[in-house]
Amino acid sequence: MIRAIRWVFYMAGLIVFSFGITVTLKMQHLGVHPWDVLNVAMYEKAGLSIGSWAIIISILLIIISWILDKSYIKIGTFLNAILVGAFVDLFLWLDFLPTASHTWTDVMIIIVGIIIMGIGGGLYNSAEVGAGPRDGFMLSISDKLGASVGKVRIITETLVLLLGLVLGGPVFIITFVFTFIQSPIFAFSFEKFKKIIAFIQEQYLKRQYSKTSA
Repeated sequence: MIRAIRWVFYMAGLIVFSFGITVTLKMQHLGVHPWDVLNVAMYEKAGLSIGSWAIIISILLIIISWILDKSYIKIGTFLNAILVGAFVDLFLWLDFLPTASHTWTDVMIIIVGIIIMGIGGGLYNSAEVGAGPRDGFMLSISDKLGASVGKVRIITETLVLLLGLVLGGPVFIITFVFTFIQSPIFAFSFEKFKKIIAFIQEQYLKRQYSKTSA
């Protein structure tokens, strides 16, 4: 029962997170997350789809993480690698989200997208069924080098951003403020959803105990 609840939270989080990514991609002229800068650049240079490149890059990161430290790789890591890209492509294909109008409303829409990403990230991570490919990669590097996760994240995302920029990805002002908006929302939602899961688990165990002691 508890395991099923965790997977419900996880899958719902992946869908919400992917939806948020798609919202920001529709406003990409304002800039997107560094990893999405790379995904978009590869899509424009080599074809396939944005989601396909998200999957390919995620699998490469999993392989590196597996070599460095298998402890961060779980089934949820593999599902994350495949499903986020698949959901992003699905949402883009459905084409029901607003397109860029190049007015002030675009700023409001992309900020909403970033907030949705933060909530989705907190939701799927609260299930604790496996770190995402990018998080697992950075945690593995951090452990191997003995450096802080924060420092590794900054260096990694800067390098990814520079690579995406060189390849012609969408870099603009939002790219540089993305983390400052998303990270606190992620941290807040992560703690809240963890408490909800813990509360559900506690209530379930109480009911089970009542049944066995009756």
